[in-house]
Amino acid sequence: MADAAHRNPVRAPGLEINEVADGCIVYQPDRDRVHYLNQTAALILELCNDRNAEADLSELLRLAYDLPTPPVEEVAECLELLRKEGLVS
Repeated sequence: MADAAHRNPVRAPGLEINEVADGCIVYQPDRDRVHYLNQTAALILELCNDRNAEADLSELLRLAYDLPTPPVEEVAECLELLRKEGLVS
């Protein structure tokens, strides 16, 4: 039932991820690009492990940061950017 359009988000292969104090730096060897992610974007990237459904990411962030409501729009925007940069498929 899980076709390609409904797969859980997953990090691109081959990324070199280095944690820094306020997030992480991601090197993308296949495109020779470096990306700086803040802590929230870094957590979203970490959660893109093919085990978490895209619909669950907002709730996971709500729990991680003890937020009153899930940040649905923010997570969707972040995922869109991560996909556009080729970090998540």
